[in-house]
Amino acid sequence: MISQTTRNILFTGSGLLAAGGVLAAGADLGNTTKQATNWVAIAMFVVFVAITLGITKWAAARTKTAADFYTAGGGITGFQNGLAIAGDYMSAASFLGISGLVFANGFDGLIFSIGWLVGWPVITFLMAERLRNLGKFTFADVAAYRFAQTPMRTFAATGSLVVVAFYMIAQMVGAGQLIKVLFGLDYTVAVIIVGVLMMCYVLFGGMTATTWVQIIKAIMLLTGATFMALAVLWQFGFNPEALFAKAVEVHTKHDAIMSPGVLIKDPVSAISVGMALMFGTAGLPHILMRFFTVPSAKEARKSVGWATTWIGYFYILTFIIGFGAVVMLTQAPELYYVDGDLAKGLKGGGNMAAIHLSNAVGGNVFLGFISAVAFATILAVVSGLTLSGASAVSHDLYATVFKHGNADSASELRVSKMTTICLGIVAVFLGIAFEKENVAYMVMLAFVIACSANFPILFMSVLWKDCTTKGAVAGGVVGLVSSVVLTILSASVWEAVLKNPKGSAWFPYSSPAIFSMTASFLVIYIVSKMDNSKQAQLERSLYPAQKVRSETGVGASTASGH
Repeated sequence: MISQTTRNILFTGSGLLAAGGVLAAGADLGNTTKQATNWVAIAMFVVFVAITLGITKWAAARTKTAADFYTAGGGITGFQNGLAIAGDYMSAASFLGISGLVFANGFDGLIFSIGWLVGWPVITFLMAERLRNLGKFTFADVAAYRFAQTPMRTFAATGSLVVVAFYMIAQMVGAGQLIKVLFGLDYTVAVIIVGVLMMCYVLFGGMTATTWVQIIKAIMLLTGATFMALAVLWQFGFNPEALFAKAVEVHTKHDAIMSPGVLIKDPVSAISVGMALMFGTAGLPHILMRFFTVPSAKEARKSVGWATTWIGYFYILTFIIGFGAVVMLTQAPELYYVDGDLAKGLKGGGNMAAIHLSNAVGGNVFLGFISAVAFATILAVVSGLTLSGASAVSHDLYATVFKHGNADSASELRVSKMTTICLGIVAVFLGIAFEKENVAYMVMLAFVIACSANFPILFMSVLWKDCTTKGAVAGGVVGLVSSVVLTILSASVWEAVLKNPKGSAWFPYSSPAIFSMTASFLVIYIVSKMDNSKQAQLERSLYPAQKVRSETGVGASTASGH
């Protein structure tokens, strides 16, 4: 049986907690307990849905071409895009998962918040401008800029769809379990609601509607988290030191929560998890896609600056919320703990720390607001994932690989919408099918694939003049395969999912990123150096022109012509 402590640490926020696979061996997402129906939360969520569906109706009138559908015609400002990126990035698992990790382990929860945050300078200084100057709709536009289109786009689209699939399953299962606890709705009903609303936003409103859903959700989440953090600090005269001292006093681990090593115990795993979080961010297709929605490279830079600001601020708040929960929830165990017993853990699991804290500081109305925010958060993230998956199929595979660049905008848009419907239906079915399964490893795997397959190809194709099609595809395949194989051989899958004996996992570390990403870069370098074909010579000769465009923006797509 899975221990109560482990179940408390891991359930609803399967995705983010598992990004390093750190605790994945114990997650059991199928056993959350349905709570009483929370009508305040449902009413607030209905208001959010009504507003966002109104925006979708407005956006539908503006979504006439493939460019409008994929990138909102390139007409989103840097500030708006920064908020939307933050909305896309700050998932429910991030909000509940990191605060739950801090609640359970203290200081060690920071490895996740810091890991995600430091990925943004990589994007700012290496990627944002170049992506906007070289690309049009997807990151494959950039990776395949001077390479053979068919193999590069086929692999890039495959990499994108694999990342989207694993991310989506974890989000849908997390959504069902989260809503079962927060709203008192049945799991299947919750998954269907998320799937239907996601399809409405993306199908009719495209990137414009998705962007505004993400912006509204980001504002709601930042407002709610700010109120919670201020309410906690107010109890201690706005003295964080007093908060930490009280947390050490009441937490069962006492002084251990203020030092590292509680969560990740070996340095290789710590570095590997950090690499997955940092470089995986720079390879997530639904995040990279957002840089094509702005009119210029300057706005792309500005959007990363704003996104980093909001995300950094948010992760500071989760730390305060986590420690606040340690102090305030233990003061009323009869309200927040199973049978009023601290040893049995929080009602609903450890990731409910932030939800219970919202009730402690703001009563049932604020609890309803935070619950509605958590639901809205899932909708915003799955909408972004669906859009990036649809663009990979319609733009990279249909328009470029199958039609060899001769597809008109109307047919490409039609394929996008058909793909959106298919992705939505598949997401709902997989969400229901995986209800009782341990999916904690899936988002970890998505991040590892993003950092081992997508990021090396993007990095080397843009910044290394000798990179060739053969090298990039070979390196990407090695990164993708090694990510999946090493994850299967790790404890998070080998023991927790495949039910092999504890301690029998072939791969001993929490994340394979340090090995799979390194292997990908090495293979790209070696194969490219060995490639002396005519095609390779042509690709190397095209690098100076690519560099000029990537650095200056000369020849880049304009907002209207996107």
